[in-house]
Amino acid sequence: MGQEYTAKSFKSGNSVAIRIPAALGVEPDCEWLVEQVDGELHLRRKPAAKRKIDVSGFAGKAPGIRLAPREDFEERPSTIAAKKQQIADPG
Repeated sequence: MGQEYTAKSFKSGNSVAIRIPAALGVEPDCEWLVEQVDGELHLRRKPAAKRKIDVSGFAGKAPGIRLAPREDFEERPSTIAAKKQQIADPG
């Protein structure tokens, strides 16, 4: 096991805080997961969140690409009748 340090808990607002000695090399502004197991506190660094890609700026950036027609629903009867009417009476 590594070197042992003593830290004192203190009241901070409605919480209790413990200062981590700088000699442990813990960087500030990191998030930690704290778990209590059999009266002991276990600290683990919280994994970094996966980065999300913003695709909102891609729309319309690929000229010549057309969207595939949607085939996951049937057209309304009124739309079908309007198309038939337009074919039967083109003018």
